Amino acid sequence: MKYEYGNWIIVALNFFIFVTFLKSVFKPRTKIDWQTFRIFSAFLAALFAEMYGFPLTIYLLTSFFGNRFFNLDFSHDSGHLLNKFFNIGGDPHFNLIHLVSYGLIAGGFILIASAWKVLYNARKQKKLAVTGVYHYIRHPQYSGFILIILGFLLQWPTIITLLMAPVLIFRYSKLACEEEKEMTKKYKEEYTEYKNKIPTFFPSISILVFDLIKKRLNRYV
Repeated sequence: MKYEYGNWIIVALNFFIFVTFLKSVFKPRTKIDWQTFRIFSAFLAALFAEMYGFPLTIYLLTSFFGNRFFNLDFSHDSGHLLNKFFNIGGDPHFNLIHLVSYGLIAGGFILIASAWKVLYNARKQKKLAVTGVYHYIRHPQYSGFILIILGFLLQWPTIITLLMAPVLIFRYSKLACEEEKEMTKKYKEEYTEYKNKIPTFFPSISILVFDLIKKRLNRYV
């Protein structure tokens, strides 16, 4: 059995690539933006440290249960714990769990980037952002971060990231509340009306269905 960890250069490289790309699509400007960015960066640091540096979760599980616990060892493939738990064979990088995780991560980045474009134009015009993805959810960028977190947890769950995930999501909820207080002060009734119609993090099925029907009808007008 080959020990496939201790690659701290790869840890640093992956962290740098993801953080740089995230910064380019999120483009933090305000104090709240930077808080969001730093919190998520800490999650990525913990993730990649275990993914390529030192497999703390596998070490703890094998220390308590031995390598009979789901046949864990210190190979890189063992880090894909869900594959071990569900006894899924083959290359873990190409099975359904991994493909779903790729979709969630990519979707999260796309959502963050799409939201920033709408938000940037709204700020430029000194208007409330209500178009694009903001037509479906009030905090699409936080929703994007949540999708990325869930994607990485599917791909590579660890004790630290599993503990961090609910804390991060709770923190994003608090930041969303802080932002909404500021928006209510700034836009008053306009934001209150928007808030009463549009969900916080996940789109309403009724709004999606209504828009789909509306688009179909417009084709025949």
